Amino acid sequence: MDSTSLARQLLIAMPQLDDPGFGQTITYMVEHDAEGAMGLTLNRPRPDITLARVFESMDITPRVTVDETRHPVAAGGPVDPATGFILHPPCEQMWQSTVVLQPGLWLTTSRDVLEAIACGTGPSQSLIALGYAGWEAGQLEQELADNAWLTAPAEPEMVFEVPFAERWHAAARQLGVDLHLLSTQAGHG
Repeated sequence: MDSTSLARQLLIAMPQLDDPGFGQTITYMVEHDAEGAMGLTLNRPRPDITLARVFESMDITPRVTVDETRHPVAAGGPVDPATGFILHPPCEQMWQSTVVLQPGLWLTTSRDVLEAIACGTGPSQSLIALGYAGWEAGQLEQELADNAWLTAPAEPEMVFEVPFAERWHAAARQLGVDLHLLSTQAGHG
């Protein structure tokens, strides 16, 4: 990862970003290089899709009672919303497609992690993101130049502990920024 990469960082939407898909969002950047970027939006819950519904759609029968509040489903982004990404804390085992993103945060995209959750042997908490956010080469850099985003370090607590409705403001507070006080006008010289 080069020094200009935003991988493993948070993108925090500026107040003036009025895109319906990204207004008031925070996005965990999974990948960012010269070819483009990919991230998962962390604060758009999908109340219409529960973990039970995910299990049902994948023909997984839970063998234990799973606390669905510890495994919420979110809209990870507008690209390929039928694809699931499971962010979770480290576990004693890795699954078929687990990637260690950073200390305290793993990403798994294979079915076996959901089967493990359904059996009570998987991660005790997760964020199931449906879809992802994607940027073509240079697109994210232009959006940053246009003051559409702030960037901040990503902490696992933001994914697992902070309530959805508080994540946008909480991420900005990490930088000492109160989003209510920011101007919606960008200043370029």
